[in-house]
Amino acid sequence: DENLPQAEEKITQEITSGEDTAPIIKLVSLILSEAVKKRASDIHLEPLENEFRVRYRIDGVLHEVPGPPKHLQGSILSRVKLMAGLDIAEKRFPQDGRIRIRLLDKDLDLRVSSLPGIYGESIVMRILDKTSLLLGLEELGFEPDDQRQFERLINMPNGTILVTGPTGSGKTTTLYAALNSINKPNKKLITIEDPVEYQIKGINQVQIKPQVGLTFASGLRAMLRQAPDIIMVGEIRDKETASIAIQAALTGHLIFSTLHTNDAPGAVTRLIDMGIKPYLVASTVQAVLAQRLVRRICDSCKEPYQPTPEELQALNLDERDISKVTFYKGRGCPECNKTGYKGRIAIFELFIMNDQLREMVFEVRSSTEMKNKAVELGMKTLKGDGKRKVLRGITTISEVMRVVQEEEV
Repeated sequence: DENLPQAEEKITQEITSGEDTAPIIKLVSLILSEAVKKRASDIHLEPLENEFRVRYRIDGVLHEVPGPPKHLQGSILSRVKLMAGLDIAEKRFPQDGRIRIRLLDKDLDLRVSSLPGIYGESIVMRILDKTSLLLGLEELGFEPDDQRQFERLINMPNGTILVTGPTGSGKTTTLYAALNSINKPNKKLITIEDPVEYQIKGINQVQIKPQVGLTFASGLRAMLRQAPDIIMVGEIRDKETASIAIQAALTGHLIFSTLHTNDAPGAVTRLIDMGIKPYLVASTVQAVLAQRLVRRICDSCKEPYQPTPEELQALNLDERDISKVTFYKGRGCPECNKTGYKGRIAIFELFIMNDQLREMVFEVRSSTEMKNKAVELGMKTLKGDGKRKVLRGITTISEVMRVVQEEEV
């Protein structure tokens, strides 16, 4: 099994010796199959001034891999554009396409986007791995108490449940797991998404098409005429979508959606900032789940280590925590591409509305005040859940600190 640089070298010689396009096809297949072997989620092809850079995003972190020679840049980019059904001659405008291909006994679906730059077009391919999207609730990383609470919430007859976090923090996977667990023949479920990442049996899924006027807001209006029990709106992007979703929750529907906020209470104040009346937010939002993804320590090279005082302080670990626990990190081995990490797990912050918190929403208190109150009532913050996973030897302190922002308590 040749490694990437050796294989590239060999193919480069074949290309240089003749005008045949077959080696380029082979080279692009190699870049794709290598990414799949390394469990990458994205492939970045980036023309720079003197090189053609290839990077893979693995477990959320970018890694540079040896790139092909600069003079093959044009041929490689054209080959990818051809596979994705893009216009090869059009190099001035960004384009989007899709590649469906069978590689290494896997059916792959890649979302492709091109962007013109000063040294040529850069292309990013997102590998949609269907197996990773369809997880059960128990596989996401919930602690048992949070999972019980979340299951109770998603089985409620009406209200709004929001999942929040930055792009790539696993929100879609969590929503799909929730929908899958409540997808029963006696309930009608409809989703409106951008894009529909994965088709789920028994659920009516709608893809937004803004160019023909099918937006989250207009789609949501139409969906309500179909008498659904449960609706998932891919993202609340504007006041119009927010108010229709809130109205739907008021009229007896269970609504799932996502927002981009730093923490769970922030989603409540975001809706008010969008122009939704506080009393409507207070009466319809049942819960907000904030999440981030942390890398798991690789099982093949896991070893005990002693964290620095700064690391311990960063997670507010006290003497009691430290004395009873062994901390681990990955040494780095071929299994995990020498990173010390393999795979990811989510950390969660589950903010559940109750009378005291609804009162605070009604009074338009700050998200910090609401967060402090929720913690007082027993909510675990993102950092707190990260700490639990560090103490259980699943991840490292530095991973939790990488994804959780400093100002979080």
